[in-house]
Amino acid sequence: MINNKKIIVVLPAFNAEKTLKQTFDEIPLDIVDEIILVDDNSSDTTYELAKKLKINHIIRHDINSGYGANQKTCYNKALELKADIIVMLHPDYQYTPKLLYSMCYLIANDLYEVVLGSRILGKGALKGGMPLYKYFFNRLLTLVQNILMGQKLSEYHTGYRAFSSKVLNQIPFKNNSDDFIFDNQVIAQVCFEGYEIAEITCPTKYFKEASSINFKRSCIYGIGVLVTSLKFFMAYYLNVNIKLFKKN
Repeated sequence: MINNKKIIVVLPAFNAEKTLKQTFDEIPLDIVDEIILVDDNSSDTTYELAKKLKINHIIRHDINSGYGANQKTCYNKALELKADIIVMLHPDYQYTPKLLYSMCYLIANDLYEVVLGSRILGKGALKGGMPLYKYFFNRLLTLVQNILMGQKLSEYHTGYRAFSSKVLNQIPFKNNSDDFIFDNQVIAQVCFEGYEIAEITCPTKYFKEASSINFKRSCIYGIGVLVTSLKFFMAYYLNVNIKLFKKN
């Protein structure tokens, strides 16, 4: 807790047995009040390990529902628990939990409502082993999105992000895809509502257990990013009624 604001970390997990403990051990429990892990029907021992680590709230999907569906469960549970600040952290140890202090303080002190850990600010992405094709398409897609959405972000594709509960209560994230494009749609919804987004430099690590999306899925994701950006442009600038930005 910071400034009497309850902080909950959510861990969308899938086959994370090799990296979960390392991630969990670095979470700063002096400021984090509760942790939620949602296991998307892993085939390994992620669920059992989470219980062994005594994570506060563990939810297991009966079927593999997808990365986006996992996050929906995470955020719904965090809001149910009356979180003031919700941080989404991958349990694959690609992002360091040590940045939680900086990300949460920006929200707890009412400076920003959304904070992203950017791999692109600085030289962290390539230094950490990001494949060149991913780096190239990240930069290209970010350029296109900044133009279509009127933003100046260094990237839209990081999986390390913190939100105030106000934001997650306002955006219609339940309308989003159950797949990887969910992340990008959330940022588009945040921008559509007019929130300013803070970014901090985030060191990153690429190894076998991290970043499981392959080249084919990356291409599908890229197409989804372009579609999301075009939908934003039509909804925001042309007043077209689009479900992605429509509150239920």
